[in-house]
Amino acid sequence: MFGYLTANTELLTPEELERYKACYCGLCRSLQKRHGQASRLTLNYDMTFLVLLLQSLYEPEETRGEDTCLPHPLQARAWQRSEASDYGADLNVALAYLKCLDDWEDEGSLKALAQAETLRGAYERVCRDYPRQCAAISRGMEALHALERERKEDPDAAAACFGGLLGELFVWREDRWSETLRRMGDALGRCLYVMDACMDLDGDATWNRYNPFRRYYGLSNNEQRFRSIMNMLLSDCLMAFDRLPLVQDASILKNILCVGLWTQFDRKYKGKKETADGSGSV
Repeated sequence: MFGYLTANTELLTPEELERYKACYCGLCRSLQKRHGQASRLTLNYDMTFLVLLLQSLYEPEETRGEDTCLPHPLQARAWQRSEASDYGADLNVALAYLKCLDDWEDEGSLKALAQAETLRGAYERVCRDYPRQCAAISRGMEALHALERERKEDPDAAAACFGGLLGELFVWREDRWSETLRRMGDALGRCLYVMDACMDLDGDATWNRYNPFRRYYGLSNNEQRFRSIMNMLLSDCLMAFDRLPLVQDASILKNILCVGLWTQFDRKYKGKKETADGSGSV
């Protein structure tokens, strides 16, 4: 995904921080065990959020341990895994594979093409196991590509593409919670897409790349405009989130949604303010 679904670790208790890191390490172990060492390069905290959410909702049996690994060979780290970790690992691979193909098609990146080839077998296995989710990823990305090719500056349409994609990924099982999870994922996906477009606006305008907010480039009140849009979308996400009977890790999940998600956006606009008023100068 985009890398925004991270916790503000300063606001976590020591126990919550340990749990958060252990879930991340468990996801990494699931990637290695299910898809090989190369797949661990696709690891990100976005999917850790989904693993924590599904574990909190469904409470699958967890396996815990402490061990060294290739990235951390000297100091053992705690980890915890469950069926949700395996699901997150599979989706992580599918998203990474299609993102590599997207980078190859859009930028001609040979590195991305090589990475896609290393993930091809894993992706095909995930498609067999989760055809609905993989079809949603392909469908959403193709719809986004169509908007990009047309240079259509329609933020609602672009955000809806990623929202529909993420909504399907949030639905692990078709059951009583599937529609609530789908609504939550859809709203969060729209918010994440908008945030990413806002964060990339300056660079996209400079390099003449597609961005649905291109017409707002250079305007003085963009921070408040974008923040209002994202708060509206995030409120829809939180309404669905609050309908779920979450206990374990609920405080970590709220930290991510209400605080951590804004970290990069706040840093970007704080830097702009400091530059504008001279407080960032040496």
